[in-house]
Amino acid sequence: MLIARYSDALAEHYCRRLRELGFRPGAKVICTAAPSLGAPKLYRVDNAVYSLDKLVARAIYVERLA
Repeated sequence: MLIARYSDALAEHYCRRLRELGFRPGAKVICTAAPSLGAPKLYRVDNAVYSLDKLVARAIYVERLA
């Protein structure tokens, strides 16, 4: 998956921090783990793995790789 954009509803400070971590438009992102019971999912971007809570993850729009 490639990051397409962020939701317009996502606060700018979240957008800025996501870009700092590598979650920027055009970056390849992979969900590496989806724990049960509502725990944050793990995502790999730029050779690093980060956990994102559901609200932030849902505000990142992605496109499938061709």
